[in-house]
Amino acid sequence: MSSLIFVQLLLLGLRVISTTTDTWRHCTDLLPLDLLSFVLERDTSKLVPGVHMKQAGGVRGVHFSSPHTVLSFPSSQLLVNCDLFPKEFSIVVTLKVTHAASARNEYIFSLMEPKTVAAEEKENDKGDVVESNKKRGVSGEEHDGEEEKKKEEEKQGKSNEEHGRIILGLRFSRKYLHFLFKGHGGVVEHWVFRSTQLADNQWHTLVLTIGSHVRLTVDCNSPVEIVPSTPFPSDLNIQGSRFHIGSRGRWKGLFSGLLRQLVLLPGSDATRQICPSSDPQLAALSVPPLLLDLPVMGREGESHETEEPVSVGLERSCSELQQGQLWFNPLRKGLYLCDGTVWITVLEDHKRLDYVLEHQVLTTSSETHDVEVFQVPGMGLMAAMAHRSKASGSAVYLWTHSGFKLYQNITTHEALVWRHFNMGKKTYLVVSNSGGGPHNRFNKESEMDFSVIYKWSKKRKKFVQFQSLQTYCARDWEAFNINRQTYLAVANHRQGNNNHTIDSVIYRWNRLTKSFEVHQMLPTSGAYDWEFFTVGPYHFLVVANAFDGVTTSVDSVIYVWINGSFQVFQTIKTFCATDWEMFQIGSRVFLVVANGHRLHGNGPSRYAINSTIYELDMNGQLFVRFQDIVTYSAVDWEFFSLGEEHFLVVANSFNGESYSLNSILYRWQGYEGFVPVHWLPTIGCSDWEFFSFKGESYLIYSSAKAPLSKVFKLKTY
Repeated sequence: MSSLIFVQLLLLGLRVISTTTDTWRHCTDLLPLDLLSFVLERDTSKLVPGVHMKQAGGVRGVHFSSPHTVLSFPSSQLLVNCDLFPKEFSIVVTLKVTHAASARNEYIFSLMEPKTVAAEEKENDKGDVVESNKKRGVSGEEHDGEEEKKKEEEKQGKSNEEHGRIILGLRFSRKYLHFLFKGHGGVVEHWVFRSTQLADNQWHTLVLTIGSHVRLTVDCNSPVEIVPSTPFPSDLNIQGSRFHIGSRGRWKGLFSGLLRQLVLLPGSDATRQICPSSDPQLAALSVPPLLLDLPVMGREGESHETEEPVSVGLERSCSELQQGQLWFNPLRKGLYLCDGTVWITVLEDHKRLDYVLEHQVLTTSSETHDVEVFQVPGMGLMAAMAHRSKASGSAVYLWTHSGFKLYQNITTHEALVWRHFNMGKKTYLVVSNSGGGPHNRFNKESEMDFSVIYKWSKKRKKFVQFQSLQTYCARDWEAFNINRQTYLAVANHRQGNNNHTIDSVIYRWNRLTKSFEVHQMLPTSGAYDWEFFTVGPYHFLVVANAFDGVTTSVDSVIYVWINGSFQVFQTIKTFCATDWEMFQIGSRVFLVVANGHRLHGNGPSRYAINSTIYELDMNGQLFVRFQDIVTYSAVDWEFFSLGEEHFLVVANSFNGESYSLNSILYRWQGYEGFVPVHWLPTIGCSDWEFFSFKGESYLIYSSAKAPLSKVFKLKTY
C-alpha cells in the first residue's frame, strides 16, 4: 500500500470519532498510529532503503542498516491538524536485542525539531540534558556519560542541535529504557526505567503509558511505575517536526536490534487492548502486514533475502512439511510458495480469460442456498453446500479429477449458509439453520434457531459437532481475526415472521473455555450478509441490511474496529442488500453491494434495479459511488483475478417472472469500470464461488430453485 493510501486511511479512521476542533489541535482520542507500517509500506514491492527483513525464532522483524531519509517523515502526515503532541498516550514496541548489544544509547524512534529551530536555540539549550538529570534524579548513573558525549559532539561540531533538537524520543541501552521529551522552558526531561533487561536475545513487547501515571509494561507483566516530579507537558509544540524511525536522524544512536511493532496510541492506555495475551512477548496492537506472515522456521536471525531451495516439476504436494518450499512449474512458467496448505503464486505467466466452459453438473439432494469452497490439510479441496431440505440435510463434497463427489452428509434444518474458518491448524465449519431443528421440536412456535459449529476430526476424517449457538434465521456467518483473536459475526435476519429489527452478534473465541462467547451486539434490519476487510492497520465490518419490516430502502452500515469493539463509520442507502464484496485493484479499494429489490409497504416489488460499486475516496475519507450495474434480484457478487485481469460475477436470481436467467461475468476495463463479457445461464442462482486447483481456475454456482449446482471451467490463453 502506498504511503498516500496509508496516510489517507489514517485520516479516514480519524473521521469516525466525532472530534471537536479542540480535540484535533491536541491530537487526542485518535486511532492507533502505526509508525513502522507508515515507512515500510511506501512501496510494497520492495523494502525501503536502509531496512532489511530478518527472521528470529520464526518471527519477522526489521533491521536498520542506516538512518536513511525514507525512515523519516513530517509529523503532520500522521498527527493531522495538530499543533500540540497528545498529553496522554501509549507507545507500543515489539523488539529483539541480542546479548551483544552495546552499552551506548540507541533510538527506537525520535521526534525532532527542524534544523532551523534548533540552531536558533542552540546556545540556550547547552547542558539542558545534564541539568534536567540533576533535577529528575532518576538516571544519575548516566549523568557523566551524557556530559562526556555532549562535550565530544560539540568538539566535533556534530551536536544534536545542529541536526534538529529532540522533542520526544524512546531510547534503549543494555539495562535501561529512556524516555526523553522537551519540557517546560525547553529543558529536555529524561525519564529512565531501570533493570528492564531487554538485551537477552528474546522478543519483548513494551507498552509505555504516559498520562496521570507513567508506567512501563513488559510482556504483559506487572507494570513498573515512576512518579515524576513534573508531568508530561500539555503544550508540547510539534509544528514542523519530523519522526525518525530507528534513529534520531544520525548514524550515532542507530537502533541495532530487530523491530516488529511501533505504534503510537493517543489518548488511551494500550495495555488494556493487548493484555492479557496468549503470546505476551508478541502481543500485537498493529503489526505491519509485511511482517505478519510467519515464514518457515530457520536459523536464528535468518534473513528475508536467504535463498530457499526450489523444486522443479509438473506436480508437487503442499503440506506442513513443505511450508516455505518454492516450486517452479516449467509447463505453466510459474513460481509458487507453499504456505503449509496450498501453493501461493509468486510469479506466473499472465493468463487471459478466453471462454467459460461447463465442466460439471452436480445433482444435489435438494435446492441449495449457499456453497462454500475451502481446503482441508491432508484431504484437499472441499465444498459445503447448504441444502434446503430437512430430510436430506446438507452435504460436504470432495474435489476429484472429475469434479466434486459426495463425501459427508450432515444433518441440517433448512440450512441457509456455510462458512469455514481456521484456528491454528484446526479447520471448522459453521452452518446456519433456519428450521429450528431438534432444539425446539416440542415447541412449534419457537422463534429460535440454532446454528452449529463443526470441527474437522483428523482421526475420523470427517466433520463432527463442536458447539451450538442460538440465532434467528441467520443468513450469514463471517469469521475473522484481529490481533490474533478469532471472531465470528452472525447476521440475524428476523425473529419470528415479522420482527426484522433485531441484534446481530459478534462472538469471540475464549481460549480458556474453548468456546465462542458473545462479544458485541449490533442492531441490524433484516441482516443478510457480513463482510470483514482490513485496509492498512484498520479493520472494517460491513452489514447488508435488507428489510426493516416496512421497506427494503434501508441503510447498510460500515463499522470500524476501535478500542476492542466495532463503531459506526459510514451508512449507505441500499435496497434489500443481500451481499457485500470487498476487493482491491492495485492501490484502489472497492465495495460492491448486491441490491435484491425495491419494496415499500404493500406496493409492487421491482427486481430489475441497480447494484452499486463504491470506491474508497482518499480525500473525502469515505466510500463513494463508482459504478451502477443493472441486476435482477442480485444475491451475490464474487471477485477474482486471472493473471493481471480482474472480474466480477453476479448471481441474478429472479426478474419478476422467471428464475431462469443469465448471471453475468464482468471484466475490469480501467476507466470504463466493469463491462459484461460472458453470460452464464443459471436457475435461481444463489451463490458463486471462485476456486483454483492445479493451476486451473473454476466457478461454481448453487441454485435455490433446482436440485443442482454447476461448475464452470475458465479457459485461459
